[in-house]
Amino acid sequence: MIRNKKRTNENNAKASTGIPGFDEVTHGGLPQGRTTLLVGGPGSGKTLFGLRFLVEGARELGEPGIFVAFEETAKRVVANAEAFGWELPKLQRKSLFFLDAQPSAELIHAGEFDLSGMLAALGAQADEMGAKRIVFDAIDIVLALLPDATMRRREIYRLQEWLLEREMTGLITAKAGGDEASSFGPNPFSFMHFMVDCAVTLNHRVALGVSQRNLRVLKYRGSSFDENEAPFVIGTSGFDVAIARTLGPKEINVSQERVSSGVKRLDTMLGGGYYRGASVLITGFPGTAKTTLSGAFAEAACRRGERTMFFSFDSDGSEVVRNLASVNIRLDRYVKSGVLRMISARTISGSAESLLVRIKSLAREHKARCVVIDPVSTLAKVGNELTAHGVAERLIDWSKADGMTLVCTSLLDEMNGQLEGGTPLQISTIADTWIHLNYLVQAGERNRGLSIIKSRGTSHSNQVRELILTDDGVTLADIYTAGGEVLMGTMRWEKESAERVAKEVAEVAGKLKRVSLDAEEAVLEVRAKSLQTELVAKQVEKTLLERTTHSLKGEQSRGRIRMRELRGGDVMRSKRTGGKA
Repeated sequence: MIRNKKRTNENNAKASTGIPGFDEVTHGGLPQGRTTLLVGGPGSGKTLFGLRFLVEGARELGEPGIFVAFEETAKRVVANAEAFGWELPKLQRKSLFFLDAQPSAELIHAGEFDLSGMLAALGAQADEMGAKRIVFDAIDIVLALLPDATMRRREIYRLQEWLLEREMTGLITAKAGGDEASSFGPNPFSFMHFMVDCAVTLNHRVALGVSQRNLRVLKYRGSSFDENEAPFVIGTSGFDVAIARTLGPKEINVSQERVSSGVKRLDTMLGGGYYRGASVLITGFPGTAKTTLSGAFAEAACRRGERTMFFSFDSDGSEVVRNLASVNIRLDRYVKSGVLRMISARTISGSAESLLVRIKSLAREHKARCVVIDPVSTLAKVGNELTAHGVAERLIDWSKADGMTLVCTSLLDEMNGQLEGGTPLQISTIADTWIHLNYLVQAGERNRGLSIIKSRGTSHSNQVRELILTDDGVTLADIYTAGGEVLMGTMRWEKESAERVAKEVAEVAGKLKRVSLDAEEAVLEVRAKSLQTELVAKQVEKTLLERTTHSLKGEQSRGRIRMRELRGGDVMRSKRTGGKA
């Protein structure tokens, strides 16, 4: 299916090259229907660039193309590009035509050489196949054989007029000095620069023993473009230009989802774990368990069924799996199932840019949702500081753009001991979460501490916790203080043990005291009940006494009255005297 990848920028149609990054640098591609000059030293990738330009047109845009080879034969060019998977033989049948145009020295010396015959044949071929794109590779081979500058200019003008007449998108490649060539100054064919509509230089040099490739657009008539140098690499898929992305809210899908770090207490410290698609930086000195934390994250991701890549620069992947098993992080089953892929990154040679391209290629091939790079500080060893920093920034930008959660470890210099500088790559400022691991040396022991320096968008803990590695796994313990001093390891165990013994003794003494008090309480309760019984008896006795006394007095009174009635004396006398005594 043909995709329409032509773009219009500032009213100028552009032809996509299909080269990742280059179309972004030129804001759309090469000027359509016009001529571009590509200059570089030997081995800088000029032929490869031209081939990729033609493949994009023939395979993706329905624009047949012609490749004119002035240096190598067409057969060799096709064979050299076979590793990139472009299927050039298949394209040759319908939409690509290769012309061997290596000049004959005999014709040139005889003065019978010019480009008119070749251009006439190319015109017929272009008409027959409907060609829209054409590449003249290594035009300098022809120019160098011409006897004087006048003839060189004549043939270039002839070529330029032919391209303008046919309105084909043309690309002319030429060598410019040696490896250090970076401009048209030292090149005897620099006049070509003023004729073309777009000029691009490719540089290939060695800096500090590391190969570095850079690309720069020198001019682009009628269009804006990125003027700074852009690193590029030649990888398994061909030409790849690295550009600094400017991320914004429209370019990435910001997620509120949390993913586990693999350590439950660390998730709690982070308020629920890492954000999906976040970049996490784990720094520390050698042996502080950076790999262990990143391995715990990888295991948690695999447990969720998310495809994960683990790039190890320090150890072989199988060694990492074995070592992590000692702290109950079992990655081997996920490696076997294919969910996790372990990459021994030491086998990837080249510059920092090459490493980045390889990492991106492998992650996309695996369709990874989570990526671990252990340690990312290795990038600083395969490039100068500025280059490595740019690579690290593009690494983070790429992971965000693809929605991948990225966990990177970074090795700090133990002799320097400076945390303020962050990492050798200086990427701590752009990482979303920064976790730092350190040592506390005490009583002849070296114990690990963990702290969260920052975690954007989370209400994270500001406490330092002890990182504990056991056969059962990885966990965090609250920092223990005694007498204003932080204790870890054996000293903490001894202090906690002493406190436990003291607590047990206090509990036993409390129990004994309670038993004694219970006994005394029981005695008092018995005595209280006895006294209560005695009191009740006395009260009953008193009541009976009062009742008996009252009854006796009444009985006596009634008896006296009855006696007087029986005697009658007092009664009769009372009657005679009228009741008066």
